[in-house]
Amino acid sequence: MLTTLWLLLSFAVPLPGFYVSFSCPNEKQCQRALLSDNDVFLPCNSSGSQWYFFLQDGTSWSHTLSSASNIEIIPDSGVLIRSPLPSQTGFYHCQDKDGLQVVQYEIDFQDVSTLHITHKGLGQKPLRNESLSLGGKGIVFTRWEPWQDCNRCGGLGERKRLGYCYIEEPLQEPMPCWLYLGGRKVWSSRMRPEMQVDACHVPCTALTSDYVPFDNFEITEESGSVWLTCPLGSVYRPILWEADNIPLTWQSQLSSQDLDTILEPSNGGKQLRVFQPAIYKCFVQQELMARFNPVPFLGTAETLREEEGGPHRGKGKTQEGKASSILKGLKLLLLLGMVLGLLGVLLKIFHPSQGKSSDQVLLVK
Repeated sequence: MLTTLWLLLSFAVPLPGFYVSFSCPNEKQCQRALLSDNDVFLPCNSSGSQWYFFLQDGTSWSHTLSSASNIEIIPDSGVLIRSPLPSQTGFYHCQDKDGLQVVQYEIDFQDVSTLHITHKGLGQKPLRNESLSLGGKGIVFTRWEPWQDCNRCGGLGERKRLGYCYIEEPLQEPMPCWLYLGGRKVWSSRMRPEMQVDACHVPCTALTSDYVPFDNFEITEESGSVWLTCPLGSVYRPILWEADNIPLTWQSQLSSQDLDTILEPSNGGKQLRVFQPAIYKCFVQQELMARFNPVPFLGTAETLREEEGGPHRGKGKTQEGKASSILKGLKLLLLLGMVLGLLGVLLKIFHPSQGKSSDQVLLVK
C-alpha cells in the first residue's frame, strides 16, 4: 500500500524535493553521463519554452520529445525522463518562446544492467584503462563522481561512488563513451559504468523526524520473496536498509554472506528483495524514510478451529467476526499512519535537516 501511495504522489505532480537539483556550469550547455533506468529531470526555467532532441541513431532534430511514453514535459519547468533507456542517449535542447537557446543537455544514459560493482573492503579492483582504436588512439577509462555521504551515522556504514565510461584521445577533451561513439556500433567489455563501495564512520548530526511512513508486507509460499521500495531512494543518494535493526551491507552481499536479502544494484539499493520476515527500515541520507512490518500469519488459528469442529464452530464464527472488525480498525489506523508519515516526509523535503548541504549536482529521482 505504501508503494502505491508513493507512486501516485510521484506520478501526479513531480515535486522538486523528489529530485536532486543541479544547474549547468555555464548556464548554456551540459555534458553528463548518467545511468539508465534511473529517473532524471532536466530543468529549463523559461516561460513558453520548447524542447527538441537529437538521438544518436537519428539524422535530424525532432520535435517529438513528448511522444515517448517515459518522457513528460513540465511547462516552464523542464522535462522528466522516467527510467531512461540507453537508446535515449543524445542531445536535449531547450529554446525560449523566441527560439533562442536556453540550455542544451548532452546526456549519455549508460546501461545500468552492465554495472560493475566492487568493494574496497573486499580488495576488489575497479576496471583498468584500455585502448580503443577507432581511426585514432583512444583510451577507455572510468571517470569517478565524488563519494556520496556515508549511509549511516554513529556506527560503521558504507558510502558509494559512481563511475562512468569515458573515452579520451590525445589533445582532446574526454567524452562519455556513447556520446563519443555516436551511431557507431562498437562492443567492448570494458565500456561499462561502475559503482564502488567503501566502509565509513561519521558522527550523527541530522535531526530525526517524528513521522515515518510504514507498511506491511507478506511473503507467500508461492512467491517465496517480496520486493520493498524505499521512498525517495535513488542510486544517486546514500541508502541504508536494516533488518531487525541490523544493517544490510553491500560487503555482505558481494561476499555472499547474506542470503536472506538482495540489494538491487541497478538503483543503488533503493529496492530490497527479502526472503525472510523481519522488521525492515530504510534510510536516505541518514534519515529514516520507511518501516516495513511482516504481516502476522493468521491461518494457524483458523486451521485449528476447523480441525476441532463440532460445538466450537459457532464460537469460531463469532471470533472470526470479532477478528474481522479488529482487522478493519487496524487497516484504518494503518492508512491514517501512512498519511501522517507521508506528510512528515514531505516536510523533510521542503525543510531539510540541519547539517545537510542544499547544493546538489543533478536532478535525479
